Amino acid sequence: SASEGYCFEAYNGASREQLPVLFVIQNNGYGISVPTSQQTANPCVADNFAGIKHLHIERCDGTDVLDSWAAVQRALQYIKNGKGPALIHAQCFRMGAHSNSDAHELYRSKKELSETQQHDPLPAFTKQLLKNRWATQKTLDKLQQEVQQELDKAAQEAENAPQPDAASAMQFVIPPAYEPAQPISKSQNSTAADTNPASDQKYKLREAINQTLHEEFAHNPHTFLWGQDVASQDKGGVFNLTKGLLKAFGPKRVFNAPLCEDFIVGTANGMCRFNSDIRVVIEAAQFADYVWPAMEQIVEMGHEYWRTKGQFCPNVVLRLASGGYIQGGLYHSQNVEALMGHLPGFRVVYPAFADDAAVLLRTAMRSQGPTFFLEPKYLYNRREAMATVQGPEHAVPFGKGKLRRQGDDLSIITYGNTVHMSLAVADKLAQEGHSVQVFDLRSLKPLDEEGIVACVKQTGKALVVHEDHLFAGLGGEVVSVIMQHCFEWLDAPVRRLAARDIPVGFAKPLENAILPQVSDIEAATRELLAY
Repeated sequence: SASEGYCFEAYNGASREQLPVLFVIQNNGYGISVPTSQQTANPCVADNFAGIKHLHIERCDGTDVLDSWAAVQRALQYIKNGKGPALIHAQCFRMGAHSNSDAHELYRSKKELSETQQHDPLPAFTKQLLKNRWATQKTLDKLQQEVQQELDKAAQEAENAPQPDAASAMQFVIPPAYEPAQPISKSQNSTAADTNPASDQKYKLREAINQTLHEEFAHNPHTFLWGQDVASQDKGGVFNLTKGLLKAFGPKRVFNAPLCEDFIVGTANGMCRFNSDIRVVIEAAQFADYVWPAMEQIVEMGHEYWRTKGQFCPNVVLRLASGGYIQGGLYHSQNVEALMGHLPGFRVVYPAFADDAAVLLRTAMRSQGPTFFLEPKYLYNRREAMATVQGPEHAVPFGKGKLRRQGDDLSIITYGNTVHMSLAVADKLAQEGHSVQVFDLRSLKPLDEEGIVACVKQTGKALVVHEDHLFAGLGGEVVSVIMQHCFEWLDAPVRRLAARDIPVGFAKPLENAILPQVSDIEAATRELLAY
């Protein structure tokens, strides 16, 4: 595991803050069947990290009890003196196979296997105890008997334990979400169903997110934020979404992280264990395109609530600037909602308007469990995404879409950037006498199945539009809901429109050809209307 990047990220992060952490590398010479010599150039793996400031390294014979004990004492003393973390490299020998399915005799010689038995620490320590008269043979025999009895009893209890009830698999799937004091209507079939503006002032989507972060940090003193560039004096991130938070709440609650996505997500997960009131907001990556190094920790985070039977809940909001239309090319235009929505244990939201950004972020920050808060960065400062922002206690539940435009002839179901494109198409077609309704999902997981069904039953025709790639995109889930619940109401096949299954190009002609455009939505809508 010391060959993995996340190990370096952990050592580097702990040393940067001089944290009281004890790391132990048990080097038994193999990574399953791969010997250390094929893992790293340094025979002593700890030497790979010798240049990290504040990281104290101890080396010991991991098969020698006293040498190991002494190394731990020296490491602990260093840590307790407040100097930083320590790492112990314990050189060991793997006596058996990696697992009961590992035929280690296929890659280890008989001579090597025989020699490893000589390094068995148990008989070696037994001899040492007897030689120095620290124990008698009678005492050791009694101790061995007691240990064997304890092991036999534990093994029998394990054998006799009942198998888990299959129904228990459905427990602790997703942590409880925040329920607003004044819940909105069930179907959300009104453009004004959840609007309760504090004033007539309109906010940009970026401003709404920033204001909500300030409000929620004031609401809960156990709220924290870190990531890349989020606390660089007055900058507040590459898009200024965290502007002013450092000044308002200080470096103990708002601070920069190393450029290590796995570290950012993993530490957020760990910090939530301190108490259940903690809420952590992270820029899981500076752009959604850069989140992939964090996937190992993201997957682990999604498992936590279920595997601990609700004993631990990572209360984390993972913010990501997502999507294209900015000529960002391969590394600044990706959408990740379908992949993140596929992971158990997560919620995924994707607002297209400033007011929705505010209320969904508030709900996410007050809920238990992890939520991906995906932000269409193209809309951060766009006029069409501006809206009046609700008061500091206003929120909406997850799993409730919003009907942006009423209509009777066809339903466009969409989210994110393509909401505004779809509204433009509906406006244009209205001048020709067509009545097209636009339903903004905004919550992708959970989906507003009730709202989707109501829309499609009203019009009988459905076009599902999203910016992410077509194959295995969220549109497939929406179509599945429609086919299951609305088949008898359909007057035409359900159609999907999405990005081509091609990486997003940088040049504008390439981006236009790959991502959905207003003209594409209009053409698909006209075809369905004429069906």
